[in-house]
Amino acid sequence: MNLQTGTYYWPITFPEAPSFPSLEENLTCDVVIIGGGSSAAQCAYYLAGSGLEVVVLEKGRIGGGSTSTNTAIIQYSGEKMFTALVNTFGENYVGRHLKLLKEAIDEIEAASRGVDIDCEFRRRDTLYAASCSEDIDRLRIEYEFIKRHGIKIDFWNRPQIEEKYPFSRDAAIYSYDDGELNPYKFTHALFQFAANRGIRIYEHTAMNGHRYDRQRQRMIVTTNTRKEINARHVIFAAGYENMEIRKEKQASFVSTYTVTTQPVADLSSWHNRTLLWETARPYLYMRTTVDNRIIVGGLDENTAYPERRDSKLIHKKDMLLAAFNRLFPDIQVEPAFYSAAFYGGMADGLPIIGKYEEYPNSYFLLAYGDNGTVYSQLLAKLIVQEIVEGHSPDLALYLQDRPLLQALVDQ
Repeated sequence: MNLQTGTYYWPITFPEAPSFPSLEENLTCDVVIIGGGSSAAQCAYYLAGSGLEVVVLEKGRIGGGSTSTNTAIIQYSGEKMFTALVNTFGENYVGRHLKLLKEAIDEIEAASRGVDIDCEFRRRDTLYAASCSEDIDRLRIEYEFIKRHGIKIDFWNRPQIEEKYPFSRDAAIYSYDDGELNPYKFTHALFQFAANRGIRIYEHTAMNGHRYDRQRQRMIVTTNTRKEINARHVIFAAGYENMEIRKEKQASFVSTYTVTTQPVADLSSWHNRTLLWETARPYLYMRTTVDNRIIVGGLDENTAYPERRDSKLIHKKDMLLAAFNRLFPDIQVEPAFYSAAFYGGMADGLPIIGKYEEYPNSYFLLAYGDNGTVYSQLLAKLIVQEIVEGHSPDLALYLQDRPLLQALVDQ
Protein backbone atom coordinates (compact mmCIF):
# COMPACT_ATOMS: atom_id res chain seq x y z
CA MET A 1 0.00 0.00 0.00
CA ASN A 2 1.53 3.30 -1.11
CA LEU A 3 0.92 5.29 2.08
CA GLN A 4 3.14 8.33 1.65
CA THR A 5 5.84 10.10 -0.29
CA GLY A 6 8.24 12.96 0.34
CA THR A 7 10.85 13.71 2.99
CA TYR A 8 10.36 13.07 6.68
CA TYR A 9 11.52 15.00 9.72
CA TRP A 10 10.93 12.59 12.59
CA PRO A 11 13.44 9.85 11.65
CA ILE A 12 16.35 12.33 11.60
CA THR A 13 15.64 13.19 15.25
CA PHE A 14 16.59 9.67 16.31
CA PRO A 15 19.25 8.30 13.96
CA GLU A 16 20.47 5.85 16.61
CA ALA A 17 17.09 4.10 16.82
CA PRO A 18 17.51 0.45 17.83
CA SER A 19 17.00 -2.36 15.35
CA PHE A 20 15.59 -5.84 15.83
CA PRO A 21 16.26 -9.21 14.13
CA SER A 22 14.07 -11.07 11.66
CA LEU A 23 12.10 -14.07 12.84
CA GLU A 24 14.15 -17.24 12.36
CA GLU A 25 12.20 -19.81 14.40
CA ASN A 26 8.67 -21.02 14.92
CA LEU A 27 7.08 -19.56 18.05
CA THR A 28 4.14 -20.16 20.34
CA CYS A 29 2.79 -17.19 22.29
CA ASP A 30 -0.27 -15.69 23.92
CA VAL A 31 -0.49 -12.56 21.73
CA VAL A 32 1.01 -11.62 18.40
CA ILE A 33 0.90 -7.97 17.35
CA ILE A 34 1.00 -7.29 13.61
CA GLY A 35 2.61 -3.92 12.95
CA GLY A 36 5.53 -1.79 14.09
CA GLY A 37 4.12 1.71 14.30
CA SER A 38 2.70 3.73 17.16
CA SER A 39 -0.52 1.67 17.50
CA ALA A 40 1.44 -1.56 17.82
CA ALA A 41 3.88 0.07 20.24
CA GLN A 42 1.03 1.27 22.46
CA CYS A 43 -0.37 -2.28 22.56
CA ALA A 44 3.07 -3.66 23.43
CA TYR A 45 3.42 -1.05 26.16
CA TYR A 46 0.21 -2.16 27.87
CA LEU A 47 1.06 -5.85 27.48
CA ALA A 48 4.53 -5.40 28.98
CA GLY A 49 4.54 -6.85 32.46
CA SER A 50 1.23 -8.67 31.96
CA GLY A 51 2.84 -12.08 32.27
CA LEU A 52 1.74 -13.01 28.75
CA GLU A 53 4.09 -14.19 26.01
CA VAL A 54 3.95 -11.48 23.33
CA VAL A 55 5.49 -11.28 19.86
CA VAL A 56 5.57 -8.25 17.52
CA LEU A 57 5.99 -8.57 13.74
CA GLU A 58 6.94 -5.57 11.57
CA LYS A 59 7.40 -6.08 7.84
CA GLY A 60 9.96 -3.26 7.52
CA ARG A 61 11.59 -1.08 10.16
CA ILE A 62 9.98 0.06 13.39
CA GLY A 63 8.32 3.44 12.85
CA GLY A 64 8.95 3.36 9.11
CA GLY A 65 5.34 3.70 7.97
CA SER A 66 2.75 6.34 8.81
CA THR A 67 4.49 7.01 12.13
CA SER A 68 7.09 9.00 10.18
CA THR A 69 4.40 11.37 8.83
CA ASN A 70 2.29 11.57 11.98
CA THR A 71 2.17 15.16 13.23
CA ALA A 72 1.34 13.90 16.74
CA ILE A 73 -0.99 16.69 17.79
CA ILE A 74 -2.32 15.36 21.08
CA GLN A 75 -5.83 16.64 21.73
CA TYR A 76 -9.28 15.35 22.53
CA SER A 77 -11.28 17.40 20.01
CA GLY A 78 -11.49 16.12 16.47
CA GLU A 79 -12.68 17.00 13.01
CA LYS A 80 -16.22 15.92 13.85
CA MET A 81 -17.50 18.02 16.73
CA PHE A 82 -18.74 16.28 19.86
CA THR A 83 -22.10 17.97 19.40
CA ALA A 84 -22.36 16.34 15.96
CA LEU A 85 -21.48 12.96 17.48
CA VAL A 86 -24.30 13.44 20.01
CA ASN A 87 -26.78 13.42 17.13
CA THR A 88 -25.68 9.87 16.32
CA PHE A 89 -24.76 8.37 19.68
CA GLY A 90 -26.45 10.45 22.39
CA GLU A 91 -24.94 12.69 25.05
CA ASN A 92 -24.07 10.03 27.63
CA TYR A 93 -22.23 7.97 25.02
CA VAL A 94 -20.25 10.94 23.73
CA GLY A 95 -19.62 12.23 27.25
CA ARG A 96 -18.00 8.92 28.12
CA HIS A 97 -15.97 9.05 24.90
CA LEU A 98 -14.73 12.52 25.82
CA LYS A 99 -13.70 11.35 29.29
CA LEU A 100 -11.80 8.39 27.81
CA LEU A 101 -9.98 10.69 25.40
CA LYS A 102 -8.82 12.93 28.23
CA GLU A 103 -7.65 9.87 30.14
CA ALA A 104 -5.78 8.67 27.06
CA ILE A 105 -3.86 11.95 26.89
CA ASP A 106 -2.88 11.49 30.54
CA GLU A 107 -1.81 7.92 29.70
CA ILE A 108 0.36 9.17 26.82
CA GLU A 109 2.05 11.61 29.18
CA ALA A 110 2.57 8.89 31.80
CA ALA A 111 4.01 6.52 29.19
CA SER A 112 6.37 9.20 27.87
CA ARG A 113 7.60 9.90 31.40
CA GLY A 114 8.12 6.22 32.21
CA VAL A 115 10.46 5.29 29.34
CA ASP A 116 14.18 5.79 28.83
CA ILE A 117 13.95 7.81 25.60
CA ASP A 118 12.87 11.46 25.65
CA CYS A 119 9.67 11.46 23.57
CA GLU A 120 9.53 15.27 23.57
CA PHE A 121 6.07 15.28 25.12
CA ARG A 122 4.94 18.76 26.03
CA ARG A 123 1.57 19.94 27.29
CA ARG A 124 0.16 22.55 24.94
CA ASP A 125 -3.01 24.60 24.85
CA THR A 126 -5.10 24.67 21.67
CA LEU A 127 -6.77 27.51 19.78
CA TYR A 128 -9.66 26.18 17.69
CA ALA A 129 -10.76 29.18 15.65
CA ALA A 130 -13.92 29.97 13.72
CA SER A 131 -12.90 30.30 10.09
CA CYS A 132 -15.93 32.47 9.30
CA SER A 133 -18.69 34.25 11.19
CA GLU A 134 -21.20 31.53 10.29
CA ASP A 135 -19.24 29.07 12.45
CA ILE A 136 -19.45 31.09 15.67
CA ASP A 137 -22.73 29.67 16.94
CA ARG A 138 -21.83 26.02 16.46
CA LEU A 139 -18.41 26.67 17.98
CA ARG A 140 -20.09 28.16 21.05
CA ILE A 141 -22.46 25.18 21.35
CA GLU A 142 -19.44 22.88 21.15
CA TYR A 143 -17.72 24.88 23.88
CA GLU A 144 -20.77 24.63 26.12
CA PHE A 145 -20.95 20.85 25.67
CA ILE A 146 -17.27 20.34 26.49
CA LYS A 147 -17.41 22.67 29.49
CA ARG A 148 -20.52 20.88 30.77
CA HIS A 149 -18.45 17.70 30.91
CA GLY A 150 -15.88 19.19 33.26
CA ILE A 151 -13.13 20.11 30.81
CA LYS A 152 -11.06 23.26 31.39
CA ILE A 153 -11.89 25.42 28.40
CA ASP A 154 -12.61 29.06 27.46
CA PHE A 155 -14.48 30.81 24.68
CA TRP A 156 -12.56 33.75 23.23
CA ASN A 157 -13.92 36.68 21.24
CA ARG A 158 -12.14 38.75 18.61
CA PRO A 159 -10.43 41.21 21.02
CA GLN A 160 -9.10 38.36 23.16
CA ILE A 161 -7.64 36.63 20.10
CA GLU A 162 -6.11 39.81 18.73
CA GLU A 163 -4.51 40.53 22.11
CA LYS A 164 -2.59 37.24 22.02
CA TYR A 165 -1.93 36.61 18.31
CA PRO A 166 -0.87 38.61 15.24
CA PHE A 167 -4.00 37.46 13.40
CA SER A 168 -7.71 37.94 13.99
CA ARG A 169 -10.70 35.61 14.16
CA ASP A 170 -14.28 36.26 15.23
CA ALA A 171 -14.22 33.58 17.94
CA ALA A 172 -12.32 30.53 19.15
CA ILE A 173 -12.35 27.74 21.69
CA TYR A 174 -9.24 27.90 23.85
CA SER A 175 -8.50 24.47 25.36
CA TYR A 176 -5.97 23.73 28.08
CA ASP A 177 -3.59 20.81 28.60
CA ASP A 178 -3.54 19.18 25.19
CA GLY A 179 -0.11 18.16 24.01
CA GLU A 180 2.46 17.33 21.36
CA LEU A 181 5.23 14.74 21.06
CA ASN A 182 7.73 13.14 18.73
CA PRO A 183 5.84 10.08 17.41
CA TYR A 184 8.96 8.35 16.07
CA LYS A 185 10.77 8.54 19.42
CA PHE A 186 7.55 7.64 21.25
CA THR A 187 7.13 4.49 19.18
CA HIS A 188 10.72 3.38 19.68
CA ALA A 189 10.58 4.22 23.38
CA LEU A 190 7.49 2.08 23.95
CA PHE A 191 8.96 -0.84 22.02
CA GLN A 192 12.21 -0.57 23.98
CA PHE A 193 10.17 -0.52 27.19
CA ALA A 194 8.34 -3.65 26.05
CA ALA A 195 11.49 -5.43 24.87
CA ASN A 196 13.15 -4.82 28.23
CA ARG A 197 10.21 -6.67 29.79
CA GLY A 198 10.44 -9.75 27.61
CA ILE A 199 8.32 -8.91 24.58
CA ARG A 200 9.95 -10.27 21.43
CA ILE A 201 10.11 -7.86 18.48
CA TYR A 202 11.00 -8.80 14.92
CA GLU A 203 11.66 -6.46 12.01
CA HIS A 204 11.69 -7.34 8.30
CA THR A 205 9.18 -10.06 9.10
CA ALA A 206 5.92 -9.74 7.19
CA MET A 207 2.78 -11.75 7.84
CA ASN A 208 1.97 -13.45 4.54
CA GLY A 209 -0.82 -15.72 5.71
CA HIS A 210 -2.96 -16.81 8.62
CA ARG A 211 -5.37 -19.58 9.47
CA TYR A 212 -7.43 -20.46 12.50
CA ASP A 213 -7.06 -23.84 14.20
CA ARG A 214 -10.56 -24.33 15.60
CA GLN A 215 -9.69 -27.47 17.48
CA ARG A 216 -6.93 -25.73 19.44
CA GLN A 217 -8.60 -22.31 19.25
CA ARG A 218 -5.41 -20.62 18.11
CA MET A 219 -4.39 -18.47 15.15
CA ILE A 220 -1.48 -19.65 13.04
CA VAL A 221 0.39 -16.73 11.44
CA THR A 222 2.87 -17.46 8.65
CA THR A 223 5.65 -15.09 7.65
CA ASN A 224 7.89 -14.23 4.72
CA THR A 225 10.78 -15.81 6.64
CA ARG A 226 9.03 -19.21 6.29
CA LYS A 227 8.28 -19.39 10.00
CA GLU A 228 5.02 -19.71 11.91
CA ILE A 229 3.64 -18.18 15.07
CA ASN A 230 0.98 -20.00 17.03
CA ALA A 231 -0.99 -17.46 19.11
CA ARG A 232 -4.08 -17.35 21.31
CA HIS A 233 -4.82 -13.76 20.28
CA VAL A 234 -3.88 -11.52 17.37
CA ILE A 235 -3.88 -7.73 17.43
CA PHE A 236 -3.81 -6.27 13.95
CA ALA A 237 -2.21 -2.88 14.57
CA ALA A 238 -0.76 -2.19 11.15
CA GLY A 239 -2.36 1.23 10.71
CA TYR A 240 -3.88 1.86 7.31
CA GLU A 241 -2.39 -1.40 6.05
CA ASN A 242 -4.96 -3.21 8.18
CA MET A 243 -7.27 -2.55 5.22
CA GLU A 244 -5.19 -4.94 3.13
CA ILE A 245 -5.92 -7.69 5.65
CA ARG A 246 -9.59 -7.01 6.27
CA LYS A 247 -11.55 -4.08 4.89
CA GLU A 248 -13.80 -2.07 7.21
CA LYS A 249 -16.76 -0.54 5.41
CA GLN A 250 -16.81 2.58 7.60
CA ALA A 251 -13.22 3.53 6.73
CA SER A 252 -12.43 6.01 3.98
CA PHE A 253 -9.26 7.78 2.86
CA VAL A 254 -8.21 11.16 1.56
CA SER A 255 -4.81 12.66 0.81
CA THR A 256 -3.18 15.14 3.18
CA TYR A 257 -0.06 17.28 3.10
CA THR A 258 2.52 18.44 5.63
CA VAL A 259 5.46 20.84 5.72
CA THR A 260 8.12 20.98 8.44
CA THR A 261 10.25 24.11 8.38
CA GLN A 262 13.84 24.87 9.21
CA PRO A 263 14.31 25.95 12.86
CA VAL A 264 12.94 29.43 13.56
CA ALA A 265 14.89 31.94 15.64
CA ASP A 266 12.00 33.80 17.25
CA LEU A 267 8.57 32.36 18.12
CA SER A 268 7.63 35.05 20.62
CA SER A 269 4.57 36.18 18.64
CA TRP A 270 3.07 32.68 18.90
CA HIS A 271 1.17 32.77 22.19
CA ASN A 272 2.17 29.79 24.36
CA ARG A 273 3.16 27.93 21.17
CA THR A 274 -0.43 26.70 21.12
CA LEU A 275 -1.70 24.05 18.76
CA LEU A 276 -3.69 25.83 16.06
CA TRP A 277 -6.54 24.65 13.87
CA GLU A 278 -9.85 25.89 12.49
CA THR A 279 -13.45 25.07 11.65
CA ALA A 280 -12.98 25.24 7.86
CA ARG A 281 -13.03 21.96 5.92
CA PRO A 282 -10.52 21.00 4.75
CA TYR A 283 -8.75 22.63 7.67
CA LEU A 284 -5.23 23.79 8.45
CA TYR A 285 -3.34 22.88 11.62
CA MET A 286 -0.03 24.08 13.04
CA ARG A 287 2.34 23.18 15.85
CA THR A 288 5.95 23.70 16.89
CA THR A 289 8.71 21.23 17.73
CA VAL A 290 11.29 21.16 20.51
CA ASP A 291 13.98 22.43 18.12
CA ASN A 292 11.77 25.38 17.09
CA ARG A 293 10.56 24.07 13.76
CA ILE A 294 6.98 24.63 12.64
CA ILE A 295 4.76 21.88 11.26
CA VAL A 296 1.93 23.03 9.02
CA GLY A 297 -0.51 20.50 7.62
CA GLY A 298 -3.88 19.94 6.06
CA LEU A 299 -5.42 21.03 2.73
CA ASP A 300 -6.75 17.53 2.28
CA GLU A 301 -7.74 16.29 -1.16
CA ASN A 302 -10.55 13.84 -1.75
CA THR A 303 -8.44 11.31 -3.61
CA ALA A 304 -7.10 7.88 -2.71
CA TYR A 305 -4.88 7.57 -5.79
CA PRO A 306 -1.17 7.88 -4.93
CA GLU A 307 -0.18 9.37 -8.30
CA ARG A 308 -2.76 12.14 -8.08
CA ARG A 309 -1.91 12.75 -4.40
CA ASP A 310 1.81 13.05 -5.10
CA SER A 311 1.40 15.28 -8.16
CA LYS A 312 0.03 18.04 -5.90
CA LEU A 313 2.80 17.91 -3.29
CA ILE A 314 4.89 20.90 -4.37
CA HIS A 315 1.83 23.08 -4.91
CA LYS A 316 0.38 22.08 -1.53
CA LYS A 317 3.72 22.77 0.17
CA ASP A 318 3.68 26.31 -1.18
CA MET A 319 0.03 26.80 -0.17
CA LEU A 320 0.70 25.62 3.39
CA LEU A 321 3.62 28.01 3.83
CA ALA A 322 1.59 30.88 2.39
CA ALA A 323 -1.24 30.13 4.81
CA PHE A 324 1.20 30.20 7.71
CA ASN A 325 2.68 33.51 6.58
CA ARG A 326 -0.77 35.07 6.48
CA LEU A 327 -1.19 34.24 10.17
CA PHE A 328 2.36 35.03 11.27
CA PRO A 329 3.84 37.57 8.82
CA ASP A 330 6.71 38.33 11.22
CA ILE A 331 7.97 34.72 11.30
CA GLN A 332 10.11 33.90 8.29
CA VAL A 333 10.05 30.20 7.43
CA GLU A 334 11.87 27.97 4.98
CA PRO A 335 10.70 24.43 4.18
CA ALA A 336 12.96 21.59 5.26
CA PHE A 337 10.72 18.52 4.85
CA TYR A 338 7.40 18.04 3.08
CA SER A 339 5.27 15.02 2.38
CA ALA A 340 2.00 13.73 1.04
CA ALA A 341 0.22 10.87 2.74
CA PHE A 342 -3.05 9.04 2.99
CA TYR A 343 -5.25 9.98 5.91
CA GLY A 344 -8.07 7.75 7.08
CA GLY A 345 -11.26 8.41 8.96
CA MET A 346 -14.48 6.67 9.98
CA ALA A 347 -17.88 7.56 8.57
CA ASP A 348 -19.49 8.06 11.98
CA GLY A 349 -16.56 9.95 13.52
CA LEU A 350 -15.32 7.40 16.07
CA PRO A 351 -12.36 5.00 15.81
CA ILE A 352 -13.05 1.28 15.61
CA ILE A 353 -11.97 -1.90 17.33
CA GLY A 354 -12.82 -4.55 14.76
CA LYS A 355 -13.87 -7.96 16.06
CA TYR A 356 -14.95 -10.03 13.06
CA GLU A 357 -16.41 -13.51 12.93
CA GLU A 358 -13.90 -14.68 10.34
CA TYR A 359 -11.03 -13.62 12.62
CA PRO A 360 -11.65 -15.42 15.93
CA ASN A 361 -9.74 -14.19 19.00
CA SER A 362 -8.48 -11.22 16.97
CA TYR A 363 -8.70 -7.44 17.23
CA PHE A 364 -8.26 -4.84 14.51
CA LEU A 365 -7.07 -1.56 16.01
CA LEU A 366 -8.40 1.09 13.62
CA ALA A 367 -7.44 4.41 15.19
CA TYR A 368 -8.35 6.35 12.08
CA GLY A 369 -9.04 10.04 12.41
CA ASP A 370 -7.28 13.29 13.20
CA ASN A 371 -6.53 12.19 16.77
CA GLY A 372 -4.84 8.96 15.75
CA THR A 373 -2.23 8.86 18.52
CA VAL A 374 -4.84 9.52 21.21
CA TYR A 375 -7.27 7.05 19.66
CA SER A 376 -4.52 4.42 19.54
CA GLN A 377 -3.69 4.86 23.21
CA LEU A 378 -7.35 4.54 24.14
CA LEU A 379 -8.08 1.51 21.94
CA ALA A 380 -4.86 -0.28 22.85
CA LYS A 381 -5.68 -0.04 26.54
CA LEU A 382 -9.19 -1.44 26.03
CA ILE A 383 -8.00 -4.32 23.84
CA VAL A 384 -5.28 -5.31 26.30
CA GLN A 385 -7.72 -5.02 29.18
CA GLU A 386 -10.06 -7.51 27.52
CA ILE A 387 -7.22 -9.92 26.70
CA VAL A 388 -5.66 -9.80 30.16
CA GLU A 389 -8.75 -9.45 32.35
CA GLY A 390 -11.34 -11.12 30.14
CA HIS A 391 -13.57 -8.06 29.91
CA SER A 392 -13.35 -4.35 29.07
CA PRO A 393 -16.56 -2.46 29.85
CA ASP A 394 -15.80 0.40 27.45
CA LEU A 395 -14.66 -1.70 24.51
CA ALA A 396 -18.21 -2.04 23.15
CA LEU A 397 -18.29 1.73 22.55
CA TYR A 398 -15.79 1.29 19.73
CA LEU A 399 -16.79 -2.00 18.10
CA GLN A 400 -17.65 -1.85 14.42
CA ASP A 401 -21.28 -2.71 15.20
CA ARG A 402 -21.55 -0.23 18.06
CA PRO A 403 -25.06 0.94 18.98
CA LEU A 404 -26.67 3.77 17.05
CA LEU A 405 -29.74 5.80 17.80
CA GLN A 406 -32.90 3.84 17.08
CA ALA A 407 -33.85 6.41 14.44
CA LEU A 408 -30.75 5.50 12.47
CA VAL A 409 -31.27 1.78 12.94
CA ASP A 410 -34.80 2.10 11.58
CA GLN A 411 -33.70 3.89 8.42
